[in-house]
Amino acid sequence: MTSRPTLAVVMDPIADIKFAKDSTLAMLLAAAADGFDLLYLELADLWLRDGVACGQARPLKVYKDPTRWFELGEPETWRLGDIDAILMRKDPPFDTEYIYATYILERAEDQGALVVNRPRGLRDMNEKVYTAWFPQCCAPTLVTRDMTRMQAFLAEHGKIVCKPLHGMGGRSIFVIEQGDKNTNVVFETLSEYGERFAIVQRYLPEIVETGDSRVLLVDGTPIPYALARIPSSEDNRGNLAAGATGVGRPLNERDLFLTGQIGPKLAEQGMLFVGLDVIGGYVTEINVTSPTGIRELDKQFGIDIAALLIAAIRRRLESR
Repeated sequence: MTSRPTLAVVMDPIADIKFAKDSTLAMLLAAAADGFDLLYLELADLWLRDGVACGQARPLKVYKDPTRWFELGEPETWRLGDIDAILMRKDPPFDTEYIYATYILERAEDQGALVVNRPRGLRDMNEKVYTAWFPQCCAPTLVTRDMTRMQAFLAEHGKIVCKPLHGMGGRSIFVIEQGDKNTNVVFETLSEYGERFAIVQRYLPEIVETGDSRVLLVDGTPIPYALARIPSSEDNRGNLAAGATGVGRPLNERDLFLTGQIGPKLAEQGMLFVGLDVIGGYVTEINVTSPTGIRELDKQFGIDIAALLIAAIRRRLESR
């Protein structure tokens, strides 16, 4: 690449992000520092015309200023395939609108753009179900609509975690013990009386002391520190959005085993930035849509994870 490369971001409204915590902003700051010209889009700015992926993109400048972290220029129509790299950083929910956006971005990929993470992977790798591809890394897990099977799983393990397949940020996560009189209500609610799939997992008590650790992978390589999210005394959920406290720690041998099993395979499929959720040495989720945790780890350990991602994007572009 001889001229300045372009990097576009597809995200939720940038005016609404939390300056000190937002991982996407960290990526944009790193890209700008590395010489990329930035473009900004939201889902409504994407369209297909006769098979060509297009977007109404606005030039974007970002700043390390908590009172003014961005500036947008006038919108311009782009063929998305003419953009060097596109970051898909729209937060879940993973609904039909999100899926439609991945179709447009896949056409952009076919027409020349490097899309991070790869659109087909975003569709295929449900963050909870995709753990099934790595059973050696996971605690006992059941995905089902059948409430009788859920009951049997609870009887087998005594205490379980129940989640919807489409949630994020700790929403609608239930912990149930054998004998809980709310059990049937939880199963009925999550499965909509057997009409929707839900996921149930064996409860991992380590979450109380060591938390739910976010392990980040950049192009298959683990960042050497994890963000352990310790639930508050009033909650079971290890999610920062649910009030958990983020405490950094070095990766241990089990973490390295898990990342060695999962990281290279996801990198081969174009998933350059991935977050593994690890409790008690078991992977509970594989986050590919919009992983976070960059800012907390950077602050605690003096690293620059976003710069590592942008360097990986550079390498992918230069190897084409």
